Amino acid sequence: MNLRNLALDTVRLTELAAIAASRYMGWGDEAAADQAAVDAMRKMFQYVPVKGTVVIGEGEKDRAPMLYIGEKLGTGEGPEVDVAVDPLEGTTIVARGGFGALCVLAMAPVGSFLNAPDVYMMKLAAGPEARGQLDLRQDLETNVRRVAKAKNKSLKTLTCVLLDRPRNQSYVATLRQLGCRIKLIDHGDVSAALATCMPNSGVDMLVGIGNSAEGVLSAAALQCFGGDIQGRLNPIGDAQYERLIAMGYDDYEKIYSIDSLARGDELIFSCTGVTDGDFLDGVLYDGSEIITHSMVLRSSSKTRRLIVGYHDEAAKFGGTDTDAPLISR
Repeated sequence: MNLRNLALDTVRLTELAAIAASRYMGWGDEAAADQAAVDAMRKMFQYVPVKGTVVIGEGEKDRAPMLYIGEKLGTGEGPEVDVAVDPLEGTTIVARGGFGALCVLAMAPVGSFLNAPDVYMMKLAAGPEARGQLDLRQDLETNVRRVAKAKNKSLKTLTCVLLDRPRNQSYVATLRQLGCRIKLIDHGDVSAALATCMPNSGVDMLVGIGNSAEGVLSAAALQCFGGDIQGRLNPIGDAQYERLIAMGYDDYEKIYSIDSLARGDELIFSCTGVTDGDFLDGVLYDGSEIITHSMVLRSSSKTRRLIVGYHDEAAKFGGTDTDAPLISR
């Protein structure tokens, strides 16, 4: 199956979601920003020539109208594809007018993505230089030293990024003992995983416990870059253990390689900046124009495209009113 011709369609999806969410920047309303992105992406999917099924969606964790797992998307004509999506990675970022919110989507042939349960996952990720060096069966120090060696860096110049959460404090302590540089982020570990592959991002390695859905999306992007990621389910609390049991997961020590999370050579990944970030600017409003900044990746060719879109607000959205319907043309 060749999904090459769908690459631009995926950009249109993330662009529209980013524009919709950006209108709520700084409003303090996470649910409104998230719903705007969801609604815009769902509306745009009506024009995409695929038989799509959501396999990684927002899940229950965001408590907002969602692109739910099992939802059918697309025109119903064209190739059958699985869809992994986070319409707005960084709802809190947008609500606060912060740094690094993205709209994220991946498509692939049916069966390409792990049907990940909505629980926490321990993750290690790194760029192409360190592919094959990650091993969650080993301790963090061993992995950090292997990545540093692969990147020809000393530990004191290696930069690791982690979500700033209590569950990650033991990893922070280990990295400090090793003398590594540490970047703590409030949200956005898909963006952080991507940064390990981006030149001049200043990030070498992603470490720590985040959500499993973001692990799958990160794997799709890293496959396109030639990077690497490993994950291990790390449920916290009774509800997460019950969810795993209900979905038939009983091996909590299983290591998921990048190929287990997102496999194949027909992956397409797209993201669009909502607010300014490490490697993509956010949505800009310049008079009657809306300017978007996106990246689209393909695993088969390892092609990476940065796309700047200039959208006429009146022609595309019917006016400048925040409540105006989003209609793509």
